[in-house]
Amino acid sequence: MDLGQINPVLLVASLMVAATPLLLAAIGELVVEKAGVLNLGVEGMMIVGAISGFAISVETGSPWLGFVAAAIGGAVLSLLFVLLTQFALANQVASGLALTLFGLGFSALMGQSYVGVKPPSMGDIYIPLISDIPVIGPILFRHDPILYLGIALTAVVWAALKYTRVGLILRAVGENHDAAHALGYKVIKIRIMAILFGGACAGLGGAYISLIRVPQWTEGMTAGVGWIALALVVFASWKPWRVLLGAYLFGGITVLQLNLQAAGVAIPVEYLAMSPYLITILVLVILSADKSSAPASLGRTFHASH
Repeated sequence: MDLGQINPVLLVASLMVAATPLLLAAIGELVVEKAGVLNLGVEGMMIVGAISGFAISVETGSPWLGFVAAAIGGAVLSLLFVLLTQFALANQVASGLALTLFGLGFSALMGQSYVGVKPPSMGDIYIPLISDIPVIGPILFRHDPILYLGIALTAVVWAALKYTRVGLILRAVGENHDAAHALGYKVIKIRIMAILFGGACAGLGGAYISLIRVPQWTEGMTAGVGWIALALVVFASWKPWRVLLGAYLFGGITVLQLNLQAAGVAIPVEYLAMSPYLITILVLVILSADKSSAPASLGRTFHASH
């Protein structure tokens, strides 16, 4: 065992990369849940985003087009959830699970010819002088643009929910959809927009895994990140900045267990691999006692004739 092999600067820098797909998916799901909708299909939308982004990047040679395609892929899949829950008034939990199963199967079918293919690389942002600052430079200023997009998106969602009329209406729909409807707000339309936004964010998160974090395509490569994103929204008590902190905490645990394995720590690999998930479960158990911060209409079906 040689803990001296672990470089703290690289550890923190890779922590930010590991946290980004989780942050993107969770911030999208937070907006969906703020609108009173529970979409358990995050994993399915992420994996479809991962293969959509990967395929378009490889075919066009442009990672940027890949990320656009991933956002569209995730949003298109979320339309299926919209049809089931907002028009057919199907159960949200069952519809979300169906979406995940469909996404996993569909992505495996789409990705058969892309196994072993290397995607084009998206370069890191380099800012002269600032990126060269010891310790701070490599940690904060030598990353890909999508990582910074995730942080910016968190700030925008926080500001929109807290200070804008759009955020106020979204929260009103999530807290009491009947009262919002009585006030003349289009509850279904607002929820559809929130679901599409959540799908696009999940698609971006999936593409980040296949194009940047693990630049390759393998079947089922999201490996439960979508489920952890769902747990993270609860962990964060539906607050955007807590989502950011939670994503970095989980990213840190994931990266640390990989570094400990590399350093030869005498703990079975299986225990280290399951540590992030155990901590997620533990956090959820602790926080499940406090349901007061959940949107009051979360998971409830709305019908205009109510």
